[in-house]
Amino acid sequence: MSNDNKLKVLFLCTGNSCRSQMAEGWARALKSDVIDAYSAGIEAHGLNPNAVKVMAEAGVDITSQKSQVVGELLDVPIDVVVTVCGHAHETCPVFPRNARVIHKGFDDPPGLAKSVEGEDEKLAIYRRVRDEIRAYVESLPDALNA
Repeated sequence: MSNDNKLKVLFLCTGNSCRSQMAEGWARALKSDVIDAYSAGIEAHGLNPNAVKVMAEAGVDITSQKSQVVGELLDVPIDVVVTVCGHAHETCPVFPRNARVIHKGFDDPPGLAKSVEGEDEKLAIYRRVRDEIRAYVESLPDALNA
């Protein structure tokens, strides 16, 4: 399949540091034959080191991805925007070509990790969300039409 036939999917969250980065990583690793994956945020907070760590544990290297704001991608002909947090869904900008916006929320690992003690407990939260995002990405692109 040529690049032009792939579905261009943007995973959008508030800071483009964790959930959207994991979603982009999974989509690149599992669905690169049918999806051109991108991620961005309403703001750019940099890559979350724990997100990088738990993705690496699952065999997906996201260190080459960069945290970017959604405005940097307005020239990309996005087909579908998947908002992965409520804030991004509420503040999602309008894209050229009228990209479809779908909301699939996931828990915020950095926020939840603040409430637990110990590195293992914190990483367990990241791993759970990583696995939930993987399951969602595995359902793509079919789930986008549901």
